Amino acid sequence: MKAAVVYYSMSGNTQFAAEKIAEKLGADLIRLVPKTSYPAAGFKKFLIGGRDALKAAEPELEAYAFDAEKYDLIIFGMPVWASSVTPPLRTFIRDHLTEIGDKKIAAFSCMLGSGGDKALAKLQGALGIGAFAAAMTLIEPKSKTRAENEAKIDAFCKELEASE
Repeated sequence: MKAAVVYYSMSGNTQFAAEKIAEKLGADLIRLVPKTSYPAAGFKKFLIGGRDALKAAEPELEAYAFDAEKYDLIIFGMPVWASSVTPPLRTFIRDHLTEIGDKKIAAFSCMLGSGGDKALAKLQGALGIGAFAAAMTLIEPKSKTRAENEAKIDAFCKELEASE
């Protein structure tokens, strides 16, 4: 099964998890980068990022390579902003929803506090699917590399491999 990990990362937590998942599954990495960066720190980070997440914004993205025909499995990765889907993922979904409609879909979220399950539920809704092939929420996987996060990533990958 050929997989792609499509992700957005601001602080590196989602990228850290995406790279681990891609390595374990032999998946391609597709990083989404908005043309206009979000503030990376301070009050503006939460104000602007949270506002855009709640408004379901779809920012313009830097160019990336994605050919849905190459993949059987699409894994989405995102940080949790206001318990919602991050705007760059919304843009990707808008641009590729019809192409990925028949693919197996999995997802993971990375958070500092809470809202991961709500964000994943909203992602399910944005994709129009009933359930993910696998889903997980991680708490600060890069900065707090815990055995629990490592075990979750392993279990997530094993669940996807078993569903082939």
